[in-house]
Amino acid sequence: MKSTFGEKVFYGCNYFVLFALAMSCLLPIVHIVALSLSDAHAVMSGHVSLWPVGWTLESYTALFEGTRIVEAFRNSIVITIVGVAASMTFTILAAYPLSRRYFIGRRPFLLAMVFTMMFSGGLIPSYLVIKELGLINTYGAIWLPALINTYNLLVLRTFFENVPDEIDEAARMDGCGEWRLMAQIMLPLSLPVLATLTLFYGVGFWNSFMNVLIYINDTDKYNLTVLVQQMIKKQSLLQELTSVQSDDLSAITPEGIKAAGIMALIIPMLVVYPFLQKYFVKGVMIGAIKG
Repeated sequence: MKSTFGEKVFYGCNYFVLFALAMSCLLPIVHIVALSLSDAHAVMSGHVSLWPVGWTLESYTALFEGTRIVEAFRNSIVITIVGVAASMTFTILAAYPLSRRYFIGRRPFLLAMVFTMMFSGGLIPSYLVIKELGLINTYGAIWLPALINTYNLLVLRTFFENVPDEIDEAARMDGCGEWRLMAQIMLPLSLPVLATLTLFYGVGFWNSFMNVLIYINDTDKYNLTVLVQQMIKKQSLLQELTSVQSDDLSAITPEGIKAAGIMALIIPMLVVYPFLQKYFVKGVMIGAIKG
């Protein structure tokens, strides 16, 4: 069917707006990449825009040799992997029973969880609870408050509810119990939504900032996000890089090192996303019943 003139104008405006939004997200990243790979003189003179000038890896060398970036990177990996594993486990274990219509007390439990989306105890009560639990200066203070995200719980619960009853009945006729039904039937059918929630939790834990600043006192336990923020905030970064093994310290600039730190922060998520993206384009339901 041929598009009308009004539809063409509408589609053109949509393409223009989406392109502008995409460029507003992409161009800053491209500029940061160019800064991290450019020569110090080009960075200081302001000649770097969207393409590196005088390609060099001195900023990355200084970053990895003169800062605690490796240790912070390792801390971020530990926080993310353990946090995602724990959060996905408890989200699944909470969403599955709440999706079963025969679960006694399902509605009160669900309302209590939804209540937390609109109201919270606040920062000070949360800190006092974490302190009384003895979790200050431990990663448990980061994992416990984020153990179950109510929105993610509702998404997974809704998906479980939309699985046809015939699948449930057929599995029970074959002798499936609740645990086997969840592990061998529900979870394989839920790969798209599980991949999406894994990415949500992963990004959240990888970018943990406020909880680390509030609950972690030992700087050796800081994650990459906090370390990069401190690097950006400090004005005397170059003078503090006393352990840099470089023949010429004039070959690096604070701006270049900060840009390299930002890239070290965002590259892992950019690498992980393509492996999960294939699940996003699939239908919400996999394995529909065939007559």
